[in-house]
Amino acid sequence: MTLVSLISYIDRNTLAILAPAMLEQLRLSNEEYGYVVSGFSLSYMASNIAWGRWLDRYGLPLAMTAAVAFWTLASVSHAFALGFVSLFAARFALGFGEGATFPGGLRTAVQTLPVEHRAKGTAVAYSGGSLGALITPVIINPVYQAWGWRGAFWFTGLIGLAWILLWQYVSRRPSMRLPAEIPAPAERPRFSDPLLWSFMLIYAFGSLPIGFILYYGALYLRSLGLSQVQIASLLWLPPLGWEIGYFFWGWWTDRARGSFRNLFLLLTLLSLPLAAVPYLPGVTAPLALLSFSMFVAAGFLIGGVAYGASIFGPKHAGFIAGLSSGAWSGLVALVMPLVGRLFDQKLYATSFLLAACFPLAGMAVWLLVHRRRPAILGEQNV
Repeated sequence: MTLVSLISYIDRNTLAILAPAMLEQLRLSNEEYGYVVSGFSLSYMASNIAWGRWLDRYGLPLAMTAAVAFWTLASVSHAFALGFVSLFAARFALGFGEGATFPGGLRTAVQTLPVEHRAKGTAVAYSGGSLGALITPVIINPVYQAWGWRGAFWFTGLIGLAWILLWQYVSRRPSMRLPAEIPAPAERPRFSDPLLWSFMLIYAFGSLPIGFILYYGALYLRSLGLSQVQIASLLWLPPLGWEIGYFFWGWWTDRARGSFRNLFLLLTLLSLPLAAVPYLPGVTAPLALLSFSMFVAAGFLIGGVAYGASIFGPKHAGFIAGLSSGAWSGLVALVMPLVGRLFDQKLYATSFLLAACFPLAGMAVWLLVHRRRPAILGEQNV
């Protein structure tokens, strides 16, 4: 599951890394690029919920094979893009397939690990995403230099095919095919429940800076005068903070079970410095702060799913993971075109301030809900 999340982020980040070159050749604006990102995000939002249901119903081996096969074909289809419409369609298809990534990771963790290790297990499964974002510039840059951006998307297809072949062997294990004994959930997820919405909001709003940095980090560095090759050689640094954050906050969450309020308050405060990036001189200081911001946002991802699982129980793990990833993707779909318009107008300070304020807004809503309902499973100290 670490490998599948790694590959999913190589696939999606290849566009983010190569965006400066692709937008120039396809003659697209930053705002149009924002709509392409929204196409992926909207499809990803809906398919997360669908794949979560299918994983809970049909099991990991079958559902993950179907998902990765579909998104591998969608990734290769980027190589045939001729303009906005074709690039949007390829991205939309990729988003549908990749919706299985994190529901599959959380489902694996809660099905195979005891409760005291599930946050760390989730961090291991999810960490492939940050690792993929970290290594994408390193492996895609030489491919781009040798075969251009279209060749880079053929390369991502080969990686997906290799995973499918490996998965056919690994998923033969009886423990992967037979459902484990899972206790009944504390509550059934209901969209009428304010706790369900507070869970989706704290996850999506808290981790919004990850999407902002992933999709617009390269374009911001381009505004500082860096070339495409220089950008690709530097953009592994912010995801390194994200990767470290997964394991740090997974360890923290397992040790401080039930203290979600303290965790989310700390993360919210640490998210605010992101607004200072445009005011920092040179390239080193902005990159360091971008890395730190992704480290912090990883805490919202791990803490958010741990919080959701503590309320609704492991039986619905796939669905809960799908809701959280879907909520994040839906928010990204709404925000990225606006950010693209701000970038077109060179309003970088406004863009970074907007991204830094989303965790604060999510925390405010979460606190409002929990003042009305303080005593929930595993969280009586809130």
